[in-house]
Amino acid sequence: MKFLEFPSLDILNKHLAFDTVDGQIVGRVEAYSCKSAGSDKKLYIQLESRYQEDLSSYSLSPDENLHLIISPFGPLNQPSSRKALFYLISTLNASFPDYDFSNLRSEQFCKLASPLYVINYINTTLLNMGRINIVHQLRFWDAVDEAIVVADCDVYSYDPDVDSDPYAEEGSIWSFNYFLFNRKLKRILFISFSGQRSQINSTTDSESELSELENDNRSPYAYDDMVMMHMDD
Repeated sequence: MKFLEFPSLDILNKHLAFDTVDGQIVGRVEAYSCKSAGSDKKLYIQLESRYQEDLSSYSLSPDENLHLIISPFGPLNQPSSRKALFYLISTLNASFPDYDFSNLRSEQFCKLASPLYVINYINTTLLNMGRINIVHQLRFWDAVDEAIVVADCDVYSYDPDVDSDPYAEEGSIWSFNYFLFNRKLKRILFISFSGQRSQINSTTDSESELSELENDNRSPYAYDDMVMMHMDD
């Protein structure tokens, strides 16, 4: 996976780490091209080999092999479905280079019905954290839409167990990880947030800058309306 530079996302990421009453929030938004690098090709061969081994380990009974076919990405006997799983695992490997996610299974991911779920969930999270400024003044979803075209995306979540949680060692109390996958653009946008226990630090430069942005005009439209407008086209 190739990391893609977007200045608007860089600005967002500068404001997605901040202190709260209970600890610290660490968030990031990253865009990746699905173009495979050398290590990605090796991973793809590994995943394909594992799938074939799984098939050979079970009888050809449809009922017994059902779990080898059904997945959040579609039937795993279709190459395109296995490729989608590969893209998400490769994105995690690229975003957390100190971890190896190669052994993740398709059932550790979930496909969401609509991008609106992610939009509302993140907006609510930032509102509860007192950082709704990031949505309105920094135009969070405008920046995301520029990078990925949200209305054209399939949306997936990743809920790690203890052994596959990259935030576990940092004292995370909660976390969420979303993937916006635009098949037409062959691009993935990864949104990850973690709530961590920490001592409350002094006000950061980011918080001061956001306070100044309070006086600016908010986004000229609600993003939910924009997405629905795209969907109606």
